[in-house]
Amino acid sequence: MNNQTTLNKLNEKVSQILQEFHAMKGENEMMRNEIVTLKADCELKNQEIEKVIEENSKKDIEIEEIVNKIESILG
Repeated sequence: MNNQTTLNKLNEKVSQILQEFHAMKGENEMMRNEIVTLKADCELKNQEIEKVIEENSKKDIEIEEIVNKIESILG
């Protein structure tokens, strides 16, 4: 009878471990999906930042050209 009790305990523990494993597996998959989404969002943000930097550089050049024209007119 004692063997049966030990076997039942072992069976319960194995079942608990399997449940935890499946729960963690699902959580892991959700996290992987979230990482993929976050990486895509990050890439979009990086592209936006690059665009803003490029536009800022163009504006700096325009400002420099305007300053040069003003300086040439003034003197």
